[in-house]
Amino acid sequence: MNNKALADLVSLLDLEPLEVNIFRGESRDLGGKSVFGGQVIGQALMAGSRTVENASPHSLHAYFLRPGDMSQSIVYDVDRVRDGRTFSARRVQAIQNGQPILSLIASFQRQEQGPEHQKRMPNVPHPESLESQDTLRNRWLEAHPEVPERLRNAVLRQLAIEFRPVEPMDVFAPEPREPEQHIWFRAADRLPDDPLLHRCVLAYASDFNLLSTALLPHGQSYLSPNMVVASIDHAIWFHRDLRADEWLLYSMDAPTSQASRGLSRGEIFSHRGELVASVVQESLMRDIGKRTD
Repeated sequence: MNNKALADLVSLLDLEPLEVNIFRGESRDLGGKSVFGGQVIGQALMAGSRTVENASPHSLHAYFLRPGDMSQSIVYDVDRVRDGRTFSARRVQAIQNGQPILSLIASFQRQEQGPEHQKRMPNVPHPESLESQDTLRNRWLEAHPEVPERLRNAVLRQLAIEFRPVEPMDVFAPEPREPEQHIWFRAADRLPDDPLLHRCVLAYASDFNLLSTALLPHGQSYLSPNMVVASIDHAIWFHRDLRADEWLLYSMDAPTSQASRGLSRGEIFSHRGELVASVVQESLMRDIGKRTD
C-alpha cells in the first residue's frame, strides 16, 4: 500500500484484543483539537463486529460524549445486547481515562433477500474530470499566505481518503451558498478484499464534510476562527455491499440549523449509481463572535 496514511488507517482499524469483548485502538492527530470522530466510529464499529459471526453491520447510531485525547489509546468495551436468528445488536463504549468519549449501538443482519428499490443518483460530473482536493488546497493556501504554519501543515497533511468536490469552496474565504454539496471520495489506495473493512473505512470517511454542509448558508467553514464546531451524534445505514477504494459520491444537504446545532444528511452512491449508505449527523456550530455573555 503506497499511501502511508491509508496503511496507517487500516492498522488503526485492526484493534488489539485485550479480553473477551474488550479491545484497544490507537489514535492519530489529523490536525484538529481532538481525536477525529470518524476514527472513533470506525474503530467502535470494528470492535462490535469482532463479536458477531456471519452477519454484517447494517446500521449504527453514535453519540460523541467527550473530546478524545489524540496522544492516548482508546479502549472499546462491547456489550452483546442481543443475538437473534437474523439480527444481532451490540453496544460499544469508547473509553479514555475511565470515561466514555463515544457511545455507539450497532445492528447486524444475516444475509436475506427481499424487494429492492432506491432513488436515482444525482447527475454530477465524473470524478476524473474534477480537481483533486490537494490541488485545491494548494491553491487556497497560495491565495492566503497569512495562514499560520501549524494550520498550513494540518491542511496539507496526507489523508487516507481522496476527495474531489463537485462545487469546491475556499475554506479560508467561505461565502454563503445553499446548504448542499456533492463530493466524490475513495480510499487513497487499494484495500484488502474484506467487506467489513470497507464498511469501517466508509464509516471513517462519512464524518468528513457533513458538518461543513450545515455551515454553507452562513458563509462559515470549520476553520473560521469565530466558530466552535464539533459532531454531536452520527448515524449510518448500510444498504448494499460496497468498495471504499472505488469512487463513491457523497450527496449532502442540511435542512435546518438552530440553537447552535445543525442537521446534515448524506446519501452515498457507488460510481455505478447504487445507493450504498445513508448518513445523518447533528453538529455543534456555535458562533462565539456573537455571544453576549
